[in-house]
Amino acid sequence: MSVNRDALLATAADVLTRRPTSSMDDIAKAAGISRATLHRHFAGRDALIRALEQLGLSRLEAALDAARPDEGNADEALRRVIAEAEPLAGFLGFLVTENQLFEPGEQHPGWTRIDERISALFRRGQHEGTFRIDLTPAWLTEALYALITASAWAVQDGRVAARDAVRMTVELLLGGARRSSER
Repeated sequence: MSVNRDALLATAADVLTRRPTSSMDDIAKAAGISRATLHRHFAGRDALIRALEQLGLSRLEAALDAARPDEGNADEALRRVIAEAEPLAGFLGFLVTENQLFEPGEQHPGWTRIDERISALFRRGQHEGTFRIDLTPAWLTEALYALITASAWAVQDGRVAARDAVRMTVELLLGGARRSSER
């Protein structure tokens, strides 16, 4: 039986996003394959996580491209970034959490590229006079990731309606990031 690797990764992402502690057996069962077949594709959980990280990075890069963070004013660009990233929020929340388990200093170059793109948006907003200058672009980037992740978890737990997640994330982040005259 031939297994579509992309479909397998999509299933693993779905399972692990909903239940981060799922075992390789749980993932195999959800994919409708044996654990041995899963292990032929991924030698273990670390190999699976690294493959999922690559998938998440490519999806986030595509979301950033679609959001066009270099266009228009920074405020509106940030709204587009959040809206485009929201469908990936649970998956990204899992990856951000799982990534903390790897050795410090081993950040994938893809994360660095994404961090730089988002930090550049915050830096541009600071230069435009939209965003506070007492908060570093790196901190604002981390705050963005944290809010997107928290939003995904709140939706998954049924504490926030999915239709409200983007608006609530945008309003909370912009409420804290805007300069006083902008609030």
